[in-house]
Amino acid sequence: MDSPQGARGPQAAQSVTLPVSLDEAVAALTAMPAAVPVAGGTDLMAAVNAGLLRPAALVGLGRINEIRGWQYQDGHALLGAGLTHARMGRPDFAALIPALAAAARAAGPPQIRNAGTLGGNIATAAPTGDALPVLAALEALLLIVGPGGSRREIPVSHLLAGRDMLRPGELIGFVRVPLLHAPQVFLKATGRTGPGRAVASVGLVLDPARRGVRIAIGAVAPMPLRPLEAEQWVASLIDWDGDRSLASEALEAFGEYVAAACVPDQGEPVAPGVLHLRRTVAVLARRALGRALTS
Repeated sequence: MDSPQGARGPQAAQSVTLPVSLDEAVAALTAMPAAVPVAGGTDLMAAVNAGLLRPAALVGLGRINEIRGWQYQDGHALLGAGLTHARMGRPDFAALIPALAAAARAAGPPQIRNAGTLGGNIATAAPTGDALPVLAALEALLLIVGPGGSRREIPVSHLLAGRDMLRPGELIGFVRVPLLHAPQVFLKATGRTGPGRAVASVGLVLDPARRGVRIAIGAVAPMPLRPLEAEQWVASLIDWDGDRSLASEALEAFGEYVAAACVPDQGEPVAPGVLHLRRTVAVLARRALGRALTS
């Protein structure tokens, strides 16, 4: 979407196609295998300006209205890949998926939030993408559209891990997110004051129906990390039938558990930078769970 993925030539863009439907966009990409799909262009232009990309052709997705909103479907929200961060940050969306709205509001300055899209965040798959740990914690599914009207669903984690990649002519059309009607939190730490790239980020959701806690850590690895053992351990301690209380010692231990799982030692002695990152992750995980449990 915002992504430069798919470019195959160093030359400057020679053509721009502006389809008005997903099927038209897929047809354009199929006809021009070297073309790059672009929505907000936030990541694409950064790559072009840095001299890393010279797309042969562009397929603009900004006129495709069907992917700019959302709808309800079987207890899920079906989010269009063209949703901007600014739109997801508004109160009506925040009431639907609070953690994703919080991530969208933290995505950068207004010009980035107004242009950048959900699908672009996923397709670019930058480690610091704010929406990615939230989508991983929510166990979101991607609806992929392809040539000949084909449609398939894959877990967002599979795409981010490279276990299932977009095929020639395919696009991310929608993102299917479960509506949990339970607390969820997004937090991130940056290297400077104000909006910026995450040093570490956390997406955490409670799933009372399954008595589960799901947490994903972003920015510390090429893809969001799910510390499954830490999730299962802390979920077993929560009083799901009562006030969901958890002792402060358990919160502290959970943070350390998550940090140790997501930021390994990398040899002895442990480097100061690794220790600092681990402390940051531990604090974020502890605070995220604490806020979710008291919401």
